Amino acid sequence: MEDGFKFEDSKEFFESFAFYQLYSFVLGYSNMAFFGYMANRGWRKNDTVKRVLIGFFGAVIITLIGLFALRVATTVFYFGVPFKDFIERERFSYYQFGLWITIIILSVFHAIYFYNRYQQNRIKEQKVIAGTASAKFDALKNQLDPHFLFNSLNVLTSLIEENPDSAQKFTTSLSKVYRYVLEQKNKELVTVDEELKFAKTYMSLLKMRFEDSIIFSSPEHSINPESKVVPLSLQLLLENAVKHNMVTVSKPLHIKIYEDGYNLVVENNLQPKQIVKKSSGVGLSNIQQRYNLLTDKKVNIIKEAKRFAVAVPMLTKQVSIMKPQSKPEIDDNYIRARKHVEELKGFYYSLGSYFLVIPFLIFVNLKTVPQFHWFWFPIFGWGLGLTIQAFRVFVDDGGFGRSWEKRKIEKYMEEEKKNWD
Repeated sequence: MEDGFKFEDSKEFFESFAFYQLYSFVLGYSNMAFFGYMANRGWRKNDTVKRVLIGFFGAVIITLIGLFALRVATTVFYFGVPFKDFIERERFSYYQFGLWITIIILSVFHAIYFYNRYQQNRIKEQKVIAGTASAKFDALKNQLDPHFLFNSLNVLTSLIEENPDSAQKFTTSLSKVYRYVLEQKNKELVTVDEELKFAKTYMSLLKMRFEDSIIFSSPEHSINPESKVVPLSLQLLLENAVKHNMVTVSKPLHIKIYEDGYNLVVENNLQPKQIVKKSSGVGLSNIQQRYNLLTDKKVNIIKEAKRFAVAVPMLTKQVSIMKPQSKPEIDDNYIRARKHVEELKGFYYSLGSYFLVIPFLIFVNLKTVPQFHWFWFPIFGWGLGLTIQAFRVFVDDGGFGRSWEKRKIEKYMEEEKKNWD
């Protein structure tokens, strides 16, 4: 064989190619099996250094054993060199190249592994935080149902004593209002227009009891129809205004709702009762806590000598609290999409490793044995594997593409169904 990538005949070429592929296969899969064992072994949180050291030295030992076994197999059994002569001529320098490759792949593997684990831990932490927030949010919303019903029944009890006819009308209207409570209490946000409409309906119930003692005003529609607030926030604020202030014909309670920039304001004149019934702690506190779980925007409370106002933020961007599901309902399209994303990630990892390792192999080859350009073997062998992987990831139709796989699965499932019928 002359300088460069030249062989005496095709037999020598295929022989060399086969040996390099054998080395790649044995060393690659033995280390992959070891990496799989290391990944599945139970590690404690503080075992990172221990895991790296065991992984490093374990991979080095496996590589040395694999190289020795391959060299014995090729030299002694294939070329017929006596084992004693093989041992006498064996040098550590014959193993240096394999060790360098192992160390490089180890470094890349651990960098990818620990980066992925860091990302997975962050996702788990966010899921825990979101799950806790979701549970707390649901608990706050579940306060609204019995709270609203309890207070409405108190109003109804007062009306039965004071005005039986109004009590009858109140009961009819209450059923309509309560339907809105049941429909909206499970939502995280509702449009401002929906809340304004409900606030007017709710105030009509209160006016059945207080008649002209309450003077109420609010806009028909929001300036921005896409703006949203937490459900039943206006009802709770209106209820608080009536609960904590005197409402008489001589001292009517003036309540108005209006928009102020990005806030929806509920304002009333301040004329506090001398004796206030013990609060259930659901109203204003409930609104504040629900907003804290949804957004960084705060509920503003303005209290002056003769004026009390609460400004709730109007949200225009969609926000959501992650809902933990005990039985995830994931359809086939989602499963296929997730599988495709995993395949895509795997391809890009392989491609990045290819462009990282191949230049190093070329450098080592030209520095150690420049007369024989063996780096072409991993370039072609690994490149062929990447080509097949890219075909599976990016080719939708055609032989062995993603659509072909889907059609085959559906075909076999249909045949299995017919067999059972």
